[in-house]
Amino acid sequence: MAINVDQDVRLRPFDGSAADYALLVAIGNAVFPDNLETVEQVQHWDARRPAHCIQERWFAEVHGEVVAVAEYFQPQWMYHPRKFFVSIAVLPTWQGQGIGRYCYDVLMGDLQSRHHPLQVRANCREDQERGMQFLARRGFREEMRTWESRLDLHTFDPAPFRAAIDRVVAQGFTICNLRELLTRLPDARQRLYHAAMEMRADVPQPEPFTPPDFTSWEQSLFNDPTLYPEGYFLALDGDEIAALSQLWKSAEPDVLMTGLTATRRAYRKRGLAMALKVHALTFAQAAGYREVRTYNATTNRSMLQINDVLGFVKQPAWVEFVKDLDSV
Repeated sequence: MAINVDQDVRLRPFDGSAADYALLVAIGNAVFPDNLETVEQVQHWDARRPAHCIQERWFAEVHGEVVAVAEYFQPQWMYHPRKFFVSIAVLPTWQGQGIGRYCYDVLMGDLQSRHHPLQVRANCREDQERGMQFLARRGFREEMRTWESRLDLHTFDPAPFRAAIDRVVAQGFTICNLRELLTRLPDARQRLYHAAMEMRADVPQPEPFTPPDFTSWEQSLFNDPTLYPEGYFLALDGDEIAALSQLWKSAEPDVLMTGLTATRRAYRKRGLAMALKVHALTFAQAAGYREVRTYNATTNRSMLQINDVLGFVKQPAWVEFVKDLDSV
């Protein structure tokens, strides 16, 4: 249906109701049908956002029908008081009619008048040509790329890689999952927090990592609906956490997502990342899952090399764009 954007489109605030969350997820899943989310997941992510991280979200309606969602927000993992992410998703059947442009103009007007940003960032998958051109026309420049990679567990053969686990065990390391760690150590949560924050700080991103405090991290992790304690693996040196590799549940019941696979600085170059990945993939295959997915910055050569050796297949990259603003 052809529309006059200025007359037929209006934005209304997201109200946080169950109905609005259902609409939000439906739009996201229609735009990215191979990266599905659930209402429970999005509600959890919203609930974990710290009070100092600003977020505003709207729906675009045409004659009362919701056709798009637009938002800006500050990420907890690289917080800066004057830097924001912007996101606009238009239902495929409504794309190409100026709705994205309308949402962007309103969103940026509100953001600049209220918060005076220095920079805004946006993500787009490289195979979504319309979105890539939309950002380029508005002065965004490419900042970094992240590969999504997928491993078909039906064809994965762990046998050639089992020696990686044997080498780690021969060095005196033990491998356990999160549930076992919590049973084994009375201060397991504190130990895990400190280890995870050290490792997370080394994950490539365009701004410095801003870690959450222990209480926020603990509540977020252990209340996360996608947490899979049996698939969250750790390499231990005695009682010291040396490395980890996380598997998380996803909206697709036969697919697992890799979270962080990393090694603490003092334990690197000892084969721990490869061993944990092999252990995790063997577990996932035995548990009957179809696929494991992971994301890695294109600059993270060591992790990409491990994934390539294991047989992960790269998907279209996610491109992170940035736009500098003249706010003072």
